[in-house]
Amino acid sequence: MPMRPCWVEIDTRALQGNYRLLESLAAPHSEIMAIEKADAYGHSLPLCAPAAVRAGARWLGVASVEEGILARASVGSASSSGPNPHPRILVIGGVFPGQAEALIANGLTAVAWEPWHLRELEAAAHAAGLAPGSLAVHLEIDTGMSRQGASPDALAPLLARFTPASALNLEAVMTHLYAADEADGRVTALQLARLDAALGRISAAGHFAEWLNVGNSAALLAGQAGAIAELAARHGMKALLRPGLALYGLAPAFDPPFTAEPAALAAGRARLKPVLRWKSRVVTVRSVPAGAVAGYNGAFVAARPTRLALIAAGYGDGLDRRLGNRFSLLLRGRRAPLAGRISMDQSVLDVSEIPGVEPGDEVVLIGAQGDQAISAFDHADACGTIPWEVFTRIAARVPRIAV
Repeated sequence: MPMRPCWVEIDTRALQGNYRLLESLAAPHSEIMAIEKADAYGHSLPLCAPAAVRAGARWLGVASVEEGILARASVGSASSSGPNPHPRILVIGGVFPGQAEALIANGLTAVAWEPWHLRELEAAAHAAGLAPGSLAVHLEIDTGMSRQGASPDALAPLLARFTPASALNLEAVMTHLYAADEADGRVTALQLARLDAALGRISAAGHFAEWLNVGNSAALLAGQAGAIAELAARHGMKALLRPGLALYGLAPAFDPPFTAEPAALAAGRARLKPVLRWKSRVVTVRSVPAGAVAGYNGAFVAARPTRLALIAAGYGDGLDRRLGNRFSLLLRGRRAPLAGRISMDQSVLDVSEIPGVEPGDEVVLIGAQGDQAISAFDHADACGTIPWEVFTRIAARVPRIAV
């Protein structure tokens, strides 16, 4: 059956190219983890996880055990001849009570920062008959974000769980850089200094971790990979960075903008390719006289004889209602203003200045058409939000199609 004309195209080859570019920016002293959480930032985890693996990803990051199970099933169908058909999958949001058994059964790796996380993992490992040191754990340190992570001053009871007899293996220490998109780098430097001190305490307690898991898209593109790799090397570790937004083709905005962009950021802006294109079609076209209104509460009033095109996309699909009367979509390579309020399932465009519009014409909500383009940043700027939210708000009922 033909589908309703509102869909998202996912360019998996663009994602693969982005991964390889980010990998090259992290090299030679750091590896990267492809962040696939929140359904691959709304791009479809079942499409994007295998694409990252085909590009060479050895690590995938997800938010939850549920996402990890889906990711494991998705990459299980990747070609066994690929560079790494069975990547590690890190559950960044940690485990919730009762989930450790499923985590182990699906070959996932947990982030932990609370004593009960470790107790939960250890009990499930014991029930599964795992050998000592066989269950990898990434211990998260709170270096200032106050979101998740153990206080650097309260590591002793956590480290005490990693004994020779325990199944737990302290594979990595991680933190989250919460202001890596601030161009002066001051907050990031403070966080790395706190992390350095915490790593010293971990070493003094007789523990060693293989990986230092820190750094997002902004950190990588701002040229922080070298500093993170140096920190890792001082403690005998390897650096592992976690780009997310850049994997999907957007370089984060920096505040304030750099006066002279780091080479990695310039390369990212020039070479990253958007992975997602969001499209609809014109359903009907009508002509209305001056004074006619369109949409709920007559928020649009025609100032002259006007042609209006109905499209099959609304706020139920993720098109922000705040865009009504203040944003344009692409139609026949030109910008068509949204006329009136956006409805749940439909929107109306003023196509008076675009000749020849007819039912079936393709409309671009995000993406390029002719020499015009609309990005998730454009949507975000118009709504006072961020592109991460724009992507993840695209509803599940909008099919994602690999192209």
